[in-house]
Amino acid sequence: MHVNYSIYLVTDRDILAGRDLIDAVRQAIKGGVTLVQLREKNISSRDFFELAAALKKAVNGYNVPLIINDRLDIALAMDADGLHIGQDDLPLITARRLLGKDKILGYSVHNEEQAAYGEKNGADYLGAGTVYPTGSKADACAPIGTEMLSKIKNSVKISVVGIGGIGVTNAKAVKESGVDGISVISAILGKNDITGAANELASIWNG
Repeated sequence: MHVNYSIYLVTDRDILAGRDLIDAVRQAIKGGVTLVQLREKNISSRDFFELAAALKKAVNGYNVPLIINDRLDIALAMDADGLHIGQDDLPLITARRLLGKDKILGYSVHNEEQAAYGEKNGADYLGAGTVYPTGSKADACAPIGTEMLSKIKNSVKISVVGIGGIGVTNAKAVKESGVDGISVISAILGKNDITGAANELASIWNG
């Protein structure tokens, strides 16, 4: 499966301030989002499953893959297009074995050593960061900057997406590091005009 990682949207319903998530994601895709990750930390498994199933139906209508954050059980139960895990989640090798070889598997990394491990043990792409300071993730590590981002990208053959604090002011600098895409939350979902915000980022990336 060829995956376009360029404008990678991670969801956060808190940022939407009551707006409907599925409608917001549809607007983002219309603006140029190429891949969506559903990230939910504080809802029940049943609610997560039902939300994921509804979102998959919506995004797959646009041929955009849906990745589930952290929850392998949810990803398998609703036949998501993939799974994204971090350093403290299920071991990567186990996740790949249970997910199967045909699904997308993403892995969060902060340095070249973790990147090499991810590539060797079944990741299809790496989410590298946080690149810049960010308020979206309470557990975010210290910013790695674009220099380390470039080193990570050059150390592996698989795709790398920059994540953390990325928006219209610095998207070009992230692209110049050589990575395959930018992962954003508030730069799209935190805006009143979601389609316009996604379109602006896509224009910078493709410009």
